[in-house]
Amino acid sequence: MVLSMLAVMGVAVVAYVTIPHSSKGDPVKVVDYSAAFASAKRAAPYPLLAPQGLSDKWRATSVSYQTDADGHAGWHLGFVTPDGKYASVEQSDASQTDLLKQVVSGYAPDGRSTIGGQPWARYQGDHYRSVAETSGKATTVVAGSASYDELDQLAAALQP
Repeated sequence: MVLSMLAVMGVAVVAYVTIPHSSKGDPVKVVDYSAAFASAKRAAPYPLLAPQGLSDKWRATSVSYQTDADGHAGWHLGFVTPDGKYASVEQSDASQTDLLKQVVSGYAPDGRSTIGGQPWARYQGDHYRSVAETSGKATTVVAGSASYDELDQLAAALQP
């Protein structure tokens, strides 16, 4: 019985030493959103926006374009910010109220930002904050756990 335990322990030690335990690299999986942006731009019923000119410290982590059950077209880009927080660009032809309900639960007005010379409303939610504006058919909400400064920076980089 002791020999059996030693044999099992030997196998366990060899497995422990040879099997990788964790990657010490960056756990963030960066995505290239350029093809999705080009495709969604052709389908969207409003001018789709994506950031241009951000530093490589802004890392895109998610992208999607889809139509919801009510027929509203929604564009999403998610980022890890230079400060390691989350920020996203959300665009839709739904009302600003409806989009904010989806993105920033428990939102309440929290002042204004001036971005590109235009006023954007600020909202603080239970977990996220956001800056939002409506232009033409589209509502744009830049939201996340990032600071208002980083959200403003992301919003200022948005281009059609």
